[in-house]
Amino acid sequence: ILERTYQDNKQVLESDDFQGVKTQFEELRKELQSSSKLRMLHELSPKDKNNPDRKREWEEWKAILQPYLDKGDTWLTAPWMVTEFYVYRRLIEAFGYWDENSPGYKYDPFAKQKRAGLESSVGSAEPMLAKLPDLAVLPETSSEGINLAASIALWGNKMDLSLWPADAENAGIDIFSAILDKAHENLLHDDSELLANHCAKLRSKGGGNVDIIVDNAGFELITDLALAQYLVESGIASCVTFQLKSHPTFVSDALEKDLLEHVDYYAQLDASVYPNAKRSGKKWQQFLKEGKWMCHEDNFWVQPFAMWDMTEPLRSDLKERCDLAFVKGDANYRRLLGDCMWDMTAKFEDVVGAYFPCPVCALRTLKAEIGCGMDPDQIDRAKKLDDDWQTNGRFGVVHFGSGASH
Repeated sequence: ILERTYQDNKQVLESDDFQGVKTQFEELRKELQSSSKLRMLHELSPKDKNNPDRKREWEEWKAILQPYLDKGDTWLTAPWMVTEFYVYRRLIEAFGYWDENSPGYKYDPFAKQKRAGLESSVGSAEPMLAKLPDLAVLPETSSEGINLAASIALWGNKMDLSLWPADAENAGIDIFSAILDKAHENLLHDDSELLANHCAKLRSKGGGNVDIIVDNAGFELITDLALAQYLVESGIASCVTFQLKSHPTFVSDALEKDLLEHVDYYAQLDASVYPNAKRSGKKWQQFLKEGKWMCHEDNFWVQPFAMWDMTEPLRSDLKERCDLAFVKGDANYRRLLGDCMWDMTAKFEDVVGAYFPCPVCALRTLKAEIGCGMDPDQIDRAKKLDDDWQTNGRFGVVHFGSGASH
């Protein structure tokens, strides 16, 4: 990851202004190569110590790291989930991301890749977005709309930039339709009926507050926007809040600026070539303007805490405000499970639904060897079909949990 990041930002990092950043970048790379002991993040500046948000973020990382520092853990001996998030936090530190005096202030080292993912998304998005107008006018008793909208958002995760490198030259190619056609046969558990019943209740009361805990930029984010469009147009949601990362991380993960860039890019597309994508882009701009869509960045989404250790005020906000949260992606799913090995057949309601602060729907394509809530016969089928069934994104789950407060 660091080598790829260096190559993507080589011109910037080798410029005179960025020499200090480059030095810290190289120090981080040497630490990883030699499996050095972990260290605490740099102390905050006096100005940042007086900034409640910056102080809280630093103190949260201190709480995360201290047990491993006390044990003398290295990059190789500390838990993978911790070092996985920590390396990106250290990368951001090297750039001086929050330091107004640094040339790396608010600099996104992954912007180039995310932009390529956005530009290459349109060919698959155009036929997918063509389906949305018909879904919004289906009878209220039909579960077809939410089932398809959730399926689109689920399988959009298969197009994660780390698995599908973006190539803007292929912007006109539709890769996604073939994936969507095989969607149902690759589900290892499907709680779509429970999800549809819950959404029907929200619609009957005039729409609820629905959150989407976003994963990747690029095509996957477009599928999240498609889900959010359907939720508003169908009356299931009166407001959709996108929960986004608070700093660049995991290469393709989405920040608020990325979401706004995706919306504006689609709104300015050529209507003669991409009529459905442009129409949706214009709608998305309007939803943001009217407050039907909201964006919220939070440090919790870039930290390795298990979801049951969700920090405040985020946890209270979800408990009090949110009627349904969609959790996207594999890293978020691993955090739902505390990155622990559970019985693959243990009920999602018992593992996650029992503690999550609000009703929750996890949309996950499998990219790591942990899980729960899967049907034994489907697990056996997946094993026979594919040796890499747990890690290659071929198979997925739709899980619904009622939440601790409901």
